[in-house]
Amino acid sequence: MPQLPAPAYPDEVRARLEADAREVIGRYPDSRSALLPLLHLVQSEEGYVSRTGMAFCADVLGLTTAEVTAVATFYTMYRRKASGDYQVGVCTNTLCAVMGGDAIFDELKSYLGVGNNETTGDGKVTLEHIECNAACDYAPVVMVNWEFFDNQTPESAKKLVDDLRSGRPVEPTRGAPLCTYKETARILAGFPDERPGAVEASGGAGPASLIGLKLAKGETPGRPRVVSPRGERKQDAPQGGSEHLSSHDAPQPTSASDPAAAPEQHPQGPSSEEGE
Repeated sequence: MPQLPAPAYPDEVRARLEADAREVIGRYPDSRSALLPLLHLVQSEEGYVSRTGMAFCADVLGLTTAEVTAVATFYTMYRRKASGDYQVGVCTNTLCAVMGGDAIFDELKSYLGVGNNETTGDGKVTLEHIECNAACDYAPVVMVNWEFFDNQTPESAKKLVDDLRSGRPVEPTRGAPLCTYKETARILAGFPDERPGAVEASGGAGPASLIGLKLAKGETPGRPRVVSPRGERKQDAPQGGSEHLSSHDAPQPTSASDPAAAPEQHPQGPSSEEGE
C-alpha cells in the first residue's frame, strides 16, 4: 500500500533545523553536496533518519525524496529506525572475529536479550555487528557511538554495557569522551564539539598503530634511526647490531636476474616470456 506523506516537523523544530541547514549548505559550492551532513543533522534530532527527516533534506536541497532515500539507505551510519542512546558495535570482520569478536557479539546478544540491530527495552543500548573500523592492531574492538574500546573480552564488554545502562562514567580507550548517539550525529554533521577538553582529548593514532610506520621508516622501538635519505652518508650502526637497510639507503649491488644490470651480465638482453 502507498505510504501517506511523511508528517512535518513541529514549527519550532523546523525553524531550528532550517537555520542549521543553511549553515551546512553554505559550506559547499553545490548545495547537493550538503546531503550527507544534513542526514546526520536530522539523525541528531530523532536518533535515526526518519521519513520526515528525508523529506526535510529533499525540501531544503531541492531534491526528490527518492534521491535522498537512495543515499540514506546506502550508508550504514544512517539508522533507519529508532535506536538507543548508545550504539554498541562489535567488529566481526576477519581479524577481530578470530581474536574473539564473534564470541563477544554472541555473548552480548544473550546477555542483553537482543539480536543484531535491536535495542534494549530501556532504550539505552542498540547492538549491532560492524565491519572493519581500521583498528585491527587492537583486536577485538568494540565501538560505542564510533569511539574505540580496544582489546575487549566478553567479560569486559558485558561490564561496558552494564555501565552504559546504569549511567556510570565510561571512558573510551582512546579518542574523545563518550557522548550520546544524537550528540555524536550532530558532531558528524560538522558542528563543533563544545564540551570542555573534548577536542584536545581526541588525539591521534595509538602506539600499536604506529609500530608498522616506524618499521617502514627503518626505526625500531628503543633504537635511534640508522638509515639516511638517499645520497647522504649513513650513520654508523650501533655496536653489537647490524644496520637495517631500506630503500632510502645507497643502492645495493644489482641482482644478476635484473635485466637493468650491466650488459655483460645479460648478453642476450631481458629474459623472454615463458613459452617464447
